[in-house]
Amino acid sequence: MEKVAILVDVQNIYYTTRQAFGRKFNYRQFWSTVTRDREVVAAVAYAIESRDGGKQSGFQQILRDIGFEVKLKPYIQRSDGSAKGDWDVGITLDIVELAEQVDVVVLASGDGDFDLALQRIRQRFEVQTEVYGVHKLTAGTLIRATNRYVPIEDELLMPHG
Repeated sequence: MEKVAILVDVQNIYYTTRQAFGRKFNYRQFWSTVTRDREVVAAVAYAIESRDGGKQSGFQQILRDIGFEVKLKPYIQRSDGSAKGDWDVGITLDIVELAEQVDVVVLASGDGDFDLALQRIRQRFEVQTEVYGVHKLTAGTLIRATNRYVPIEDELLMPHG
């Protein structure tokens, strides 16, 4: 049985599925797809601490119930009014660390910043990579860096409404 590590860039997936489809990502369907006939070594959803409290903590509990560890970073409001809540370095470090322990690294993100991490682990370890992202909003460099690219489409989205 293949060993798998699953890493989800929650902010990226939220904004890209909303922008492209006006719908939310179906984490339960994603879980059942990527874990089928695989042993889960690690499953991490990287999120930003909520400012609204209840709604986000409920969503984070759903992720935990599915099987994800939820890692949170504080939401930072800069003095110029812009916001920051960036997990890129943390996700990259976990990709490299987990690559030694698994057969497959699954990344749900369209962020091209992860292309070098995927290239590096494929060179250094006997590991396959899979990227799930919204096609028109996924960096070409990320698609080229992975063994298998899976566009997020209807079956990985929540129903309308």
